Amino acid sequence: MLLPRLQPPLRTAVKAIGRSSQQACLNEAFGALAIRGGGPSISPASLTFVRHASHAQQGAVNKAKDGPGKRLGAKKSGEQYVIPGNIIFRQRGTHWFPGDNCGMGRDHTIYATEAGYVKYYKDPERHPKRQYIGVTFERSQVLPLPRNSMRRRKLNMFAQKMETAPIEAPRPDLFLATDGSQAVVIKETPVEQKPLKLKSGYMYRKSNWEIGRAAERAKIQVKEFKPRDRWAAWKKTIKRRAANREKRVVGGKKTKKKGRKSMSRTT
Repeated sequence: MLLPRLQPPLRTAVKAIGRSSQQACLNEAFGALAIRGGGPSISPASLTFVRHASHAQQGAVNKAKDGPGKRLGAKKSGEQYVIPGNIIFRQRGTHWFPGDNCGMGRDHTIYATEAGYVKYYKDPERHPKRQYIGVTFERSQVLPLPRNSMRRRKLNMFAQKMETAPIEAPRPDLFLATDGSQAVVIKETPVEQKPLKLKSGYMYRKSNWEIGRAAERAKIQVKEFKPRDRWAAWKKTIKRRAANREKRVVGGKKTKKKGRKSMSRTT
């Protein structure tokens, strides 16, 4: 495609050639046209022109994007009271890390896990460069807390060791009566304990027959097991189920007949 600025001179040259030689064909006129000068001749292939686009024509993909803001940043300031679940800081990436009584969501949102006051702080002992957000139970409390110090846990209570009175071991030779009136001295009879053997499953236990005869050694009468006729019981259940099935079938047929009679009467 020729540029507009080159079209007028070419037109005039073609007209001059047509008047002088009276050539009818335009292609012959272009062939007769020769550019002569002091320099080398210019080939027609070198006279090609390319128009470059001023902007990529690919639709709305390359246009400037101006989406809505994501409302990132601090939602609770320092020493502000929060309750469990309140969002303290929204961010993209881990600019702030969760400290005491705080948690982090999958979108790096830091939220409170306990009721208290927000604290922004650094903990060089934990990490030299990280910034933390924590929650304290008292406004005057400062984070980070010193190591091995007493800390408050849930319900705003301190974790303290309970003092328990020493428990005296019961004497095996004393036995209190049911009414608690007097104590009776009982002499212990030494019981011969057989060494336990390692059974299957890596367990040290008595044999099953020894465990089963524990009631016999304690002189406790146990009712004898009376095996019943399981075959007769199975036959009874089959008969009962068949009778119930017949009753259902007969009852269904009666209801159908009644319905047909009522329909015939109405017709």
